[in-house]
Amino acid sequence: QVQLVESGGGLVQAGGSLRLSCAASGSIFSLNAMGWFRQAPGKHRELVAAITSGGSTNYADSVKGRFTISRDNAKNTVYLQMNSLKPEDTAVYYCAYATVWAGPRLTDFGSWGQGTQVTVSS
Repeated sequence: QVQLVESGGGLVQAGGSLRLSCAASGSIFSLNAMGWFRQAPGKHRELVAAITSGGSTNYADSVKGRFTISRDNAKNTVYLQMNSLKPEDTAVYYCAYATVWAGPRLTDFGSWGQGTQVTVSS
């Protein structure tokens, strides 16, 4: 079992930046993938960015060039740096953990954080 705790959400004006953090604890495999998802009201949850333990990254087209995912394996922590934020980035952002990376559509993210709200005002 893996526990995930997110932090760093908040209210920001369009064009601003936020940095989300997610600390993982518990039964963490050395090879794994961690990701950030988001869900806006009335919309499906979507994968925003993911990173493997080896450092390979994957981004949704809507955030490429604006968001950067990174991780500190020694601290079991993953970060999401969000720049040039837009009102459409407003959502609850969730951190997730998977034992095996199988691509953005097939990876089974079995552990989830509680979510952190990100609100971008226009």
